[in-house]
Parts: sequence; structure tokens; C-alpha cells
Amino acid sequence: MASAQLEKPGEVVSAGPILTEEPLNRKEQSEILGIDEKAGAPFDVDVESKEDLTNGKAQYTLTNENGEEEVVDEDDPRIKDIPQYVRRIVSFTDDPTEPTLTFRYFLLTILFVAPGAFLSQMAHFRTTYAPYSVFFVQIASNYVGVWLAKVLPAWWIGIPGTKWGFSLNPGPFSTKEHVLITISAASGATYNLGYTPIAMSELYFGKPVNGAVAVFFMLGITWTGYSYAALARQFLIYDPQYPWFQSICQAALFETQKKQREHPNRASRKQMVVFFSVMGGIILWQFLPEYVFPFLGSLAFLCWVAPHNKTANFIGSGFGGMGFLNLSLDWSSISNGGSLFLTPWWTQVILFVAFAFNCWVLLPASKFGNLGEWRHNLMSNRVFLQNGTAYPLTELLTADSKLNHTAYEQYGELYVGTQQLWSNFFDIASYSSALVWMLLFGWPQIKESFKKLRERTAVKESGKITEQYKDQLNILQRPYDEIPWWWFGALFLVSFVMLIAIVGKNLMFIPVWTYFVAIITGALVVVPLGWLYALSNYQLPIGTTNELLYGAMVNGISGFKNPCGASTYGAIAGDAWYRAQLNLQDMKIGHYMHVPPKAVFFSQVFGSAIGIPIDYAVIRWVLDTKSEYLSGAKEDPTHQWTGQSLASSLTSGVQYVLVGPSRLFKQDIYKPVPYGYLVGAVCPIIIFGLHKMFPRAKFQLWNTTIFFSAMSIFYGNLSTGYTSSFIGGFVVMFLAFRYRYDLWARWNYILAAAFDAGFNFNMLLIFLCFGAGKIITMPNWWGNNADSSERCFALSDD
Repeated sequence: MASAQLEKPGEVVSAGPILTEEPLNRKEQSEILGIDEKAGAPFDVDVESKEDLTNGKAQYTLTNENGEEEVVDEDDPRIKDIPQYVRRIVSFTDDPTEPTLTFRYFLLTILFVAPGAFLSQMAHFRTTYAPYSVFFVQIASNYVGVWLAKVLPAWWIGIPGTKWGFSLNPGPFSTKEHVLITISAASGATYNLGYTPIAMSELYFGKPVNGAVAVFFMLGITWTGYSYAALARQFLIYDPQYPWFQSICQAALFETQKKQREHPNRASRKQMVVFFSVMGGIILWQFLPEYVFPFLGSLAFLCWVAPHNKTANFIGSGFGGMGFLNLSLDWSSISNGGSLFLTPWWTQVILFVAFAFNCWVLLPASKFGNLGEWRHNLMSNRVFLQNGTAYPLTELLTADSKLNHTAYEQYGELYVGTQQLWSNFFDIASYSSALVWMLLFGWPQIKESFKKLRERTAVKESGKITEQYKDQLNILQRPYDEIPWWWFGALFLVSFVMLIAIVGKNLMFIPVWTYFVAIITGALVVVPLGWLYALSNYQLPIGTTNELLYGAMVNGISGFKNPCGASTYGAIAGDAWYRAQLNLQDMKIGHYMHVPPKAVFFSQVFGSAIGIPIDYAVIRWVLDTKSEYLSGAKEDPTHQWTGQSLASSLTSGVQYVLVGPSRLFKQDIYKPVPYGYLVGAVCPIIIFGLHKMFPRAKFQLWNTTIFFSAMSIFYGNLSTGYTSSFIGGFVVMFLAFRYRYDLWARWNYILAAAFDAGFNFNMLLIFLCFGAGKIITMPNWWGNNADSSERCFALSDD
């Protein structure tokens, strides 16, 4: 939940080998997880341990089933099944009387979800983005909640016509309120995967989707995913062997804030001052690269030396070149590949190696060498004719949503740049790599997990699921009512009715029968991919595979060939997994923080119900004001409103739906792409063999899935920021973590939240000041040159 985002092209989440046994110490634990113990392990997030050492054994204070506190050691059966790194963070005491869904919860949820939904959805039309930081919500809502507890009157407000009512101020701001506000923000303050077909239809084909249809479609795909969490929650949430590292990270910050809130001291006040000071500084700074002084967004040193030399411009430019010797002072570009404050150092090394190989080896080999048969449009992800001019894609679609064979024969085959081809190659390689990597490094735990599952299902269940586990975390959850199965069933039924009505009326570009395939395939991947994410923190992107499958189906059976259909199908099948994963992750946070499961479920649905209408309002505003930039009719001088993601989706839709996989992969330039599945499957086997032969060489750190995912990023519009991020990561996650750990542990997550929050608020202020009403553009000057803001005047588009 550290980032309220789902899958986005270019976003890579850290992944390590799978935990196979309970580690005895930090060193063993680091090696098993595939994490350098001195390079930012995800479980080392709290300043203080929850343990007390007595006679060489860790001692823990817990609340027993009688509600009494007692001290036990690490051999106690209520403790020993919980992984050591979880014990260091979570509390084993609980107060079931703490308030949860209060007036403050509803007020703060609306306050934080609304701007987050706006910023997150708007960011996905841009080339770069900094995710709306849930760390910011977690920190800011704590202070605002404490303030509200001091100033709100303790009035009882009755609901007219009922015996029900609520208190405006039920007492001190509670940890459970705090957790629920943050979970609602993670659910609602995000973009929606359904925006792609909605925007594509209007932008490229001139067919707007009705506003009500769009909102209900986005609600339907989101709630389908939430309902699918029922398929895996008893398997992945209650068993303590599944840590959900992102949830641990959030829980650590909640526990730290709880201590600061209940026992305030000088250190906690200093943290607040630093957070708001840094956030304010970033807000002011970002006006420069984002609006006043875009030159700072890409410091292309080679272009300064030779501003009119084509070769130097291509090598040095960060806006359409290789980005060599290029730095950025724009946080949106620096954080585009992942936060340097949060991503472990070993992962940042893999990401930078992939970037360098992509931009500094493959790009020049294509530009100046013989890599690739087709020599045009290397830095574009759009579709072209053989001569390199734009392909009139809309003319390939007939009025009844089929391929216009006459037009296709007239214009010829579809061509894309070589960079787009290897992006597709590595995208599908990452898919097969993730599966093989999981099997090779995680087979012992896979076998053990299914063995436990069979043993549980073989015995007639009685009582709550928490009673089947004997650890302290489950014991503390027993007083709370479990979520009834019919809640998930009802949510699925509501989403099913909305989606089947939309699809049945032919309002969202796919035939009805493919909707059933989408929800079935979505259901099938929830458990295995949820298992992978729970253990490795890696969210496997499945968009390309879904679009390929849809293209094969409609070409082989129905002939229903609207290019927007691939994105529609991908949104339904994709969100069945992505939203289920988000739901499960937040459920695990609730489990760690002892929050009633029903309250967690409600907070997720409530957050999405607030955020999705705002998402659509943002889609409407962007299409009304930025369509010329997004369609390519005009070039955005900041290279931000490029529509890069939509262009990629259009390319996929035309390739996989209109033309079809069988015809497409017969074309010479596309023939290597399917071999990505083979490469992705073989490389983990090689790494595994090397790991077995040379166990001390740490080959397990070279995760091929992360490398292939980073290689699949399209760098055509933006290759700046990655070097700056690597330098910053070296300082923060290597030098500071290794040599100044206490300082790192005290300030790292505060700074991470402050940087992202400052950038997010700056985007909002720029919109309100210069784009909400009359659009006000920054006058051109030396630092905002009309031809090239980075002053690469000879850069070619080809």
C-alpha cells in the first residue's frame, strides 16, 4: 500500500526469491529472501525492535484470550509460528473497544481520497508521474486526526427518523481509525484501469463513451476484483507464513506513529517539522521544472556542447534520446522508475543495469548499427506505414467493428519501431520468467502451502478461520466478526449486473461471451499470483497476455474487432487480479494492526465509491483540454502530455485485435517477439544453476523478472531521471543504510512521504492556478525554449 497505484507501464515492484524456511538470524533471512542484508531489506523498517532480550531469548508482551497482558518468550506457541521479522514490528496487544468507522474517518477519507484520485488519474495521461503517496496520507491523516480530536465538539448527532446516531468526537484519535483512513485512500485515491478504452474510443475514433456507462464500468471492474479476494484470503491472510512485505512496511509506520501519538516527545515533534519543511520545499521547487524552468527537467550536457549536432543530441537528450550523461532535477522523472527511498539497493542496481543496456547499448545499436530490419521511428511506440509515415488506423475499422481488408491491402502491413518490438519481447519474457523463478526458488514452500491447504479442507470446519491458527495475531482477531461470504457474493453480483448490462448493450467494445472468459481467467490467477505477491512483493503484470488472448479469441471465433476491445477485456481480467491483490494486501495490514475485518472491507468499498467518479471527471477534463497533445496533433513542449500509454494500448489493440496474432507474427519484424516466452523461461534456470554451483556468489539477487520488466519499459519519450535516481539511491539505500543506519531508519520513510507529497501538491496547485479555468502557459524564454526545453535543437523524431 505504499503506492496507491496498480500496474503501470514502466513500474517495477521489487521481487526476491521466495522464503523457504524460518531464518535463524538476520543474515540467513536476508540470503533466503534474496536481499543483501546491508542493502535495504524490506523488513528492516522500524527504528526500535518490539523485542526485549532476557537470558538470550526475546521477550514479548501480549494480550491473552482473557484480555490480560502477560510476558512470554520466543518459544511460546503463540509466538514461534510468526516470522521473526514480523515479530520485530507488530504489536501483540489490542484494545477491541477502539473506535473505527467514526465521523472523523468519513471526513478524512473524503479529504484525502478526492485529491488523490484526481492526481493519480491525471498522472496516467503523462509520460512521467510520482504516485499519490499513501505514506503521505498515513502521515498527514495522523496529524489531522489528532487535531480533530482536540477541536471537534463531543456532540451526539441523531439520524432523523431512526434510533441511530453518532458522536462527532468519540475521544482520542485511534490507530484503527488511522488504518482505515489510509486503506480507503489506497482503494480510492488511485487511477482506474478502465480509463484506457474510454479515452481511446474518444481520442482516436471520435466515439465518446457515455458518462454513466464509464463510471459504472469502472466501478464494476474494481468491485469484481474486491469480490475475488474471497478466493485467496483464507489461504493467504491468516497463515502467518505469508508476510506481505508491503503490508509489513505500512504496519511499521503505523506502530511508530502510534507510539509518537500516545507518548509525544521532542523527537516526534522534530519529525513533524522536517516532514512539512521538506514537503513545502518540494512544492516550491517543482514549479521550476514543471512550469517555469523546464530546462531543469533534463540536463543534457552533450547538447550544451553541441546543440546543433544530430549525433550528440541523440546520445545526450533525455526527451527522445539515449539520456547518456543526462541528469534530471525533476522529481517526477527521478521517481518514475520507483522511489529511491523505498526500493532496495540490489533492485535499484538491476533497474539501472536494464536502463543502461536498453538506452546505451540497444538504442545506439539500432540507430547507428544493424539491429532491427525496419529503420524508422525508433523512438516512437505508434504504428506506421512501411515508409515511416503514420498509419491511418481508424480506416482499418469498418462500421460493424471488423477489419477493413480493402484498406489493409491498400496501406500494407503494420510497422512499429525496433524499440517497441524489444519492449514487447521483454514484456512477455518477464511473464514466463516470473513463473519459472517462482517454481525454482519457491518449490519447497509451494508444496508445503498446498499440503496445509489440503489438510484444512479435509477436516470439517467449525468456528472462525482464526481458530484454526494458534498464533497471537489470529488470537487477537477472534473477538471480531468475520466477513460473511455473502458480502463478497453480493459485491460480485452487483458488479456482474453492471458489467453484463454494459457489455450486453454493446457499449464497451467486446462480445458478451468474452466477458465470461475474462472473469473466469481473472479468477484462475488470483490464488497463484496472490501467493507470489504475498511472498515476494512482486506484482506480475498480465496485460500483454490478456490482450493476446483476447485477440486470438475474437479473430478465431467472433470477428468482433474493435481495437478498444483489447483494453476493455484487459481491464476486466486485469482488475480481477490487481484489485484482488490490493484488497488482500490491505486485509493483511488490518490483520497486523488488529482492525475488524468488516471495517476493512467497508473502507475499501467506500474509498473506491468516492474515487471512481472523480477519476472519470479527470478523464473528461484531460480529453477536453489535452487531446491535441495526446493524439500527436501537437507536440507538448514539456514532453509530458504525450499519450504514450494510450498510444501503446492503441498499438496493441490494432495488432492483436484488428490484424490478429496469427497474421501479425508471420510478418518478419514481429517473428522474434514470441520467443520472449522461451527466453524468460530459460534464464531463471541458468541463474538457479549458477546459484546452486556458487551459493556464495549471490546469483539469486539477479532476478531476471525484474530485469526483463525494466527492459520492457519504453524510453522513447523520456530517458532522463534514471541516472539521477541511481545516484540518489546509492546515497540513501547503500551509503546511508550501510554506514548511518540509525539516521536512515529515523528519517527515510518521512523523507519518502514528504518528497512524493510535495510533488503531488505541486501538480494540484499548477492545475488550479494555470489550468482549471483559462489555460495559462509559461512564456518562452531561455529556460523554456519553444523548440527544445533541454536545448537539443538537432534532435530528430526518427
